[in-house]
Amino acid sequence: MKIDSTSKFKADRVKQALSPGLVDLVGMDEEELVSLCEEMGEPPYRGRQLFSWLYAHGVSEFSQMTNIPKGFGAKLGEAARLQTLELDRENKSADGTEKYVWRLRDGARVESVRIPMRNVNGVMRWSLCVSTQVGCAMGCAFCLTAKMGFVRQLSAGEIVGQFLAARSLLAPGERFHNVVFMGMGEPLDNFDATVKAVRILTHPQANGVSARRLTVSTVGVVSRLKDFVSSVPGVGLAVSLHAADDETRENLVPLNRKWNLSALLAECRELPISERRRITFEYVMLRGVNDSRGDAKALSRLLEGLKCKVNLIPWNPFPGVAFERPDDERVEEFRRILLAAGLVATTRTAKGVDILAACGQLADARRLQSRDALKLLNSI
Repeated sequence: MKIDSTSKFKADRVKQALSPGLVDLVGMDEEELVSLCEEMGEPPYRGRQLFSWLYAHGVSEFSQMTNIPKGFGAKLGEAARLQTLELDRENKSADGTEKYVWRLRDGARVESVRIPMRNVNGVMRWSLCVSTQVGCAMGCAFCLTAKMGFVRQLSAGEIVGQFLAARSLLAPGERFHNVVFMGMGEPLDNFDATVKAVRILTHPQANGVSARRLTVSTVGVVSRLKDFVSSVPGVGLAVSLHAADDETRENLVPLNRKWNLSALLAECRELPISERRRITFEYVMLRGVNDSRGDAKALSRLLEGLKCKVNLIPWNPFPGVAFERPDDERVEEFRRILLAAGLVATTRTAKGVDILAACGQLADARRLQSRDALKLLNSI
């Protein structure tokens, strides 16, 4: 299936907009908006104006589009709507992290996280972690989202909508310095919508984020890796490994039974990554499972010769599973072994653990089966 920026898809979206029922403008790219305006008898530049109002300004009403003629605005109101996400709940962590629970039009809930990061000069910068699916089908053993199972895909508009809604909550003068697709769901399992959302957010006129400041994380959908890198060149790619041998990884990441480490890393070595970029390999560390010195040495051998960096993620706990977080000394020893082997290695600082907003902790409480997890989530 081709990605949804093809001419046929655009024609279908325009046809939908001119048919009974309302089409969501948020999620349409610039070319689609231009085509829509032309079909409605407007000049092409109207589509570019719409794009700016939707994404650069984040308006929620057609009346806010001050350079759009009232007659055209009225026609748009009859054919289209401006999709906005409803903030169902906001949780604030002691460390400044904020988790947003968005209610979608069908009643489903999805989460995104605003993360505070200070640069070397002490200046506060914000990162935003967005979701690409309601739930997830990958079944990773250490991830709370996996306990929900897969519910449905998010549309491009619902992915971009998380950014627009979260941006509207920033203080005047603030912006998101980085955007990561690391929330609920597997981005490459929702390939078309993910690629489209990335293209919209990195468009020069969207006031979103530059390609080098946006990263998409995948557990390793090998069949989609090259297509993704080719479709959005310059965007960061993070690949979740979590083990250096197939037996351990299969227990943690069921997708390894379809594409094992050999297949995954062979594909990674062939990716057309920009000379200025590195693949990030994410590695969730679990006490007594994948955190030994032998694991560190095996990982070093596995990644030898690959232009990459390793991001170590000490496991963020939630109830109902038997995993434990390794102590800081073990994590640092693991990192030093990677550094000694010539790899670039960092340790991710956990943010928002107290509100279940850290890596692997996002979930809709209503869809969890674990009573302990449900009780904890409802207490936040």
